[in-house]
Amino acid sequence: MRVFDMIVDERRRAADLFSGLTADQLRRPSLCAGWTVHDVAAHLTTYLRFGQLKIYTAIVTTGADFDRFNLLLTRRAARLPIERIVARLRRGAASRTTIPRSGYDPVLSDLLLHDLDVRVPLGIRRDTPEDRLRVVFRHLTQEPSPGYTMGDRLAGLRLVATDTGWTYGSGALVRGSADELLLGISGRAWAFDRLAGDGLPLLRARVLGRTRPGAATRLMAPLRVLTSPPPRDRRARTAVAPAQVRQDG
Repeated sequence: MRVFDMIVDERRRAADLFSGLTADQLRRPSLCAGWTVHDVAAHLTTYLRFGQLKIYTAIVTTGADFDRFNLLLTRRAARLPIERIVARLRRGAASRTTIPRSGYDPVLSDLLLHDLDVRVPLGIRRDTPEDRLRVVFRHLTQEPSPGYTMGDRLAGLRLVATDTGWTYGSGALVRGSADELLLGISGRAWAFDRLAGDGLPLLRARVLGRTRPGAATRLMAPLRVLTSPPPRDRRARTAVAPAQVRQDG
């Protein structure tokens, strides 16, 4: 399946999920620190409404502090009732807007991670298609966009997904299900009590001890993206999930 088609389907699934939640469920804390389930739903609409203008505005107004800018936009969008948020998700499901010169992979990654952010605390199970998880695993481990500040947190670590057999890197072991690994490496503290391996303390320390980069460092990341060749294979309408995850070591 094309990555774009996965994105469209995930947005529609998200709309269906949020539309069926109770007021109590929408008020529950998500795995995103400080955000409720309702906040996560609102966040998913901000990119649909502002597109790439959101990225450039954040660079100009906050010195590329995307975390801060996301908080501002999400807080504003979260004032809407869930019915209007769901309607926006449905209307924008087929949006082709991407992070500048970064392709569709980070868009799908954002959708799947936030899906887990909501379903895990609510106890709503789902067998996520493996090809979609593979796209996210590949993106976060091999070529994360500036929106995913991975830095060197995976250096010297070997990741093993126990349910899919995917591996990445070399060094101290961190193992768990694909869902747990994705949540752990993307900064969700919930995952650290589920993952295992002698590399877990190092990953935990790197993630939880992460400091906010200074203005110069923040500005360099989008500058590198804007001056680098776009990943044509990941932007193309025919782009599909990678056949396999690279294995190192």
